[in-house]
Amino acid sequence: MENNENIIILGKEQTSAFRLLTLRQGLKLELKGMKMSRGRSAYSIIKTEFGLKGNKQSVLDQFSKILEDRKILIPLANG
Repeated sequence: MENNENIIILGKEQTSAFRLLTLRQGLKLELKGMKMSRGRSAYSIIKTEFGLKGNKQSVLDQFSKILEDRKILIPLANG
């Protein structure tokens, strides 16, 4: 199935939200052993910018909660 929906990001607020979602996805890749870029890891960036501590899974959980609280990430209903 092909998804032909387009997304347009306008303004500073939406650009910032997209960056945070991209960092979250990068951290999810790092949990699976992959790298998002050759620069700093998403894990390192998130820990520094948000003052989070813990392993990658713990930081992902904390960061996801921050994004949910900011209404950037909307959790899907389970079922």
